[in-house]
Amino acid sequence: MVKIGQVLEGCCSDQKVTVRGWVYRKREGKELIFLIIRDSTGFIQCTVKKASPCWNEAQKLTIESSLTLEGTARQDKRAPGGYEISAEDISIIGLAETFPISKDKSEEFIRDIRHLWLRSRKMNLVMKVRAEVLEAARQYFRSQDYTEVSPPMFISAAVEGGSTLFGLKYFDQDLYLTQSSQLYLEILIYSLEKVYCIAPSFRAEKSRTIRHLTEYWHIEGEWPFADMNDLMRFEEGLMEHVCKSIGEKCKKEFTELGADISKLSAVKVPFPRITYTEAIDRLKLKNPPLKWGDDLGYEDEKALADEFGKPFFVYDYPTAIKAFYCKNYREKPEIAMSADMMVPRIGEISTGGAREDDKDLLIKRMQEQGLKPEDYEWYLDLRRYGTMPHVGFGMGLERLLVWMLDLDNIIDAIPFPRTTRRFYP
Repeated sequence: MVKIGQVLEGCCSDQKVTVRGWVYRKREGKELIFLIIRDSTGFIQCTVKKASPCWNEAQKLTIESSLTLEGTARQDKRAPGGYEISAEDISIIGLAETFPISKDKSEEFIRDIRHLWLRSRKMNLVMKVRAEVLEAARQYFRSQDYTEVSPPMFISAAVEGGSTLFGLKYFDQDLYLTQSSQLYLEILIYSLEKVYCIAPSFRAEKSRTIRHLTEYWHIEGEWPFADMNDLMRFEEGLMEHVCKSIGEKCKKEFTELGADISKLSAVKVPFPRITYTEAIDRLKLKNPPLKWGDDLGYEDEKALADEFGKPFFVYDYPTAIKAFYCKNYREKPEIAMSADMMVPRIGEISTGGAREDDKDLLIKRMQEQGLKPEDYEWYLDLRRYGTMPHVGFGMGLERLLVWMLDLDNIIDAIPFPRTTRRFYP
């Protein structure tokens, strides 16, 4: 038994092979049946002659039927992939009913039957690149002596704004799905120092853009004894490493998807950096009502990112628009030590900054935002017992993939997208 990818690489030319997979396409003639068989590694054309002992079995086959096929592999420039198999024996494993996806089906219909669309070549390739991005991210964290940890998904208090929390009944208690693992990573830096996690986060945002999901995967890191420069240097190093790794390992996937791989090799440290104030000045021509103190919207971020044409940072945001845990400059308390990484077409793909390490200032910020300090006693304990300067960030995996692969929508960057309207299957 060989994988189709091995045959396409030419290692089995003029040899008898056995492959196993599913029927992707079928075309019947009076004397010849053409089958396109797929497995996880690729597609290959198989021909069945009328004189072949497997002709009758080939006639029975339907799209998406699973089978084992034996035959002789040969090079043929006319065939998709440059190789084909002359079938000599076919064993049907699972005969499929009429497959509902055809060329004339709408994008909406395809999204409704996601469980079947995941078999498509496009999704196969996206998921492979996704896996490589995760592997590359882990490699970089490990190379910098970070420890991977596993924070909880059920939480008792908000990390970000309460309006984006998903509440749920946990036995006889009211809990929430986590918006970020940040606060729990902060606990672990007191033991392990540099930590990270790759885990789901949940946001009850009703936004309908190409970059919003209600459940997404978060690449998050936290570490002590560090400042804003340390933060941005680490993030750009991570981004450069991931882009370099994907550019080397995923050329085939990018080619088949029609994605521009050249932008990955152009990602080099150091990244450009502008302050929030500079960003507002740049945007006023395009968005005159925008004023200092306003949060940047998607269109604002996208306009900025299109100017740079590559990843860059916006930092030093107004304290008033940032979460309670953001540290501010003591000489300029209206400015928070916060930084967003942005990329073309998507805008923000990561948010990070320095965490407030003064207990009294942290309590004050909680109260200003209408939060109850008693709900965060365990978090305040971190400031009571050995507080120190520390930083961290969270990067959205799916947004990164949308940018990398030139995807039309973020729902194609995750196997089972969850949005305001989609939660099936």
